[in-house]
Amino acid sequence: MTLLDITPRTVDDDRLASLPVAIIGGGPIGLAAAANLVERGIDFVVFEAGDEVAASVRAWGHTRLFSPWRHLVDPAARRLLEARGWEHPDSDRAPLGCELVDDYLAPLAALEQLAPRIRYGVEVIGVAREGMDRTRTRGRAGVPFVVRLRDRGGSVDEVTARAVIDASGTYTSPNPLTSSGLELLGMTEIADRVTDALPDVLGRDRERFAGRHTTVVGAGHSAANTLLALVELAREVPGTSVTWLIRNAQAARLSSSEDDELADRARLGNRVDRAVAEGAIAVLDRFEIIRARRAGGAVELIGHRRGDVVTHTTEVVVNATGFRPNLDMLREIRLELDEIVEAPRRLAPLIDPNVHSCGTVEPHGFRELTHPEPGFFIVGMKSYGRAPTFLLATGYEQVRSVTAWLAGDTASAADVKLTLPATGVCSTDVGNGGGCCS
Repeated sequence: MTLLDITPRTVDDDRLASLPVAIIGGGPIGLAAAANLVERGIDFVVFEAGDEVAASVRAWGHTRLFSPWRHLVDPAARRLLEARGWEHPDSDRAPLGCELVDDYLAPLAALEQLAPRIRYGVEVIGVAREGMDRTRTRGRAGVPFVVRLRDRGGSVDEVTARAVIDASGTYTSPNPLTSSGLELLGMTEIADRVTDALPDVLGRDRERFAGRHTTVVGAGHSAANTLLALVELAREVPGTSVTWLIRNAQAARLSSSEDDELADRARLGNRVDRAVAEGAIAVLDRFEIIRARRAGGAVELIGHRRGDVVTHTTEVVVNATGFRPNLDMLREIRLELDEIVEAPRRLAPLIDPNVHSCGTVEPHGFRELTHPEPGFFIVGMKSYGRAPTFLLATGYEQVRSVTAWLAGDTASAADVKLTLPATGVCSTDVGNGGGCCS
């Protein structure tokens, strides 16, 4: 492995010093980065693809988090808010996603120190060094970053930055339905019958599921939330039914153990277990999807099951298979990623889902997040790559360390701490940069 120079670089060039830090993503971690930069006196600009703050969180806003408020507010953000009279919500209550936005993130984004520096409705489609592709080395660290943007109207523009913090999350880049990780054969035929993870089954998306047979694909907590909502809908609307399709013999990620470090998470698992035992949820296990096709008003999922090729017929499919980082925009950035989970190489051993749960991930900061591209960092859920164990509190400590490094405060940047009780705070497979959903 090539050793990296992670010594803070003094910016001598007047132009480079005058440029802001670019933050990609206006969710919990992106705004926390902004709050820390405010306290450090470093200029910044936030690029949010949605039309409002934390648009991805708002998309699953009907879902309640496992973790209580005391683990969901960034310390720097709290200081800025409380200086303007904001009151912290009940520390022991777990909010809905929409409450996280309305009661914390929206007020934070509206602060005078942040509001003028947030641009909404702009998608970052590329990051590079000005005048340099990834192959050029000489003088690279002293050249500004170029961030290419596309707005809602399709117009493309570029801005320059002294550093880039990618907090764009993974919610908008779900895993495919196939076990191979490749795009599902026949997906274009059935695309209008496939829904992303955590649809609002009992609210805005009710008509899509009422009176239909829905198959939920995935073995994690976002799948469990949807399954239970569909069971409730089936009680209200005749003809509504639900199948749970998993590739293994059981849903290993869905805990119902009394020893679970999050009691609400265990209760979620218990509720799903009861619904299965009562016949409210039909389980189709050991099914590996390889192809799909349209059959009139139905969808056929073809796959391998116990050595045979079988077909499962349904009407609606919910893709709750987890998420992966979108790396397309970073093709010209020098990254050092783990070949398995696609997380920064130094971070990957600390978050390996085969070894760690959300409560056992060690605190980490700028050192573990450093890439061969000086001044570029991936933080938040995206920093975990395909690992589903992200903690909001961990993301806050990530950006505190990174912004300290950008300010030249190496002592603070290296002093990484994370104080959590054994119950922890995690986001499981929701991939939204938030806490666990229940």
